[in-house]
Amino acid sequence: MRVWRSPRWNGILSQPRDRKVASLLALAGMITPISGLHKFYLKQPLWGTLYLMLSWTPIPRIACGIEAVWYLFQDVNEFDGRFNSEIPSLNTVTLPSLNVDPTKISAIADAIRQLDQLRADGLISEYEFEQKRRKLLDHIE
Repeated sequence: MRVWRSPRWNGILSQPRDRKVASLLALAGMITPISGLHKFYLKQPLWGTLYLMLSWTPIPRIACGIEAVWYLFQDVNEFDGRFNSEIPSLNTVTLPSLNVDPTKISAIADAIRQLDQLRADGLISEYEFEQKRRKLLDHIE
């Protein structure tokens, strides 16, 4: 069985979780009769359900207060690692470093331009152009 969600909700659900919003929801759970909304926000529905079922006791309210302070004073990287691990961040993405001489790259770019001109003039085929272009680009790596 497939659950239908509107495109608006798909965009909201794919957003990274904010620790300030989680703290505010936890504080709201401490004040209001319903607790555990912050757990649903942080994609922990089992804990959220448990908090809702125990809302008639003081246990979830105390836990909400502790968690609100914990989320607020937690390091951003630690919070992201715990609750936003499925969303890649720019800090964790590493780009391969190319240690290539810039003059070599410009020479290869000039050669590719000349090949493109030969192809445009009809002196070499598309296949020959692609083969030679790939050989030139292999020299960069």
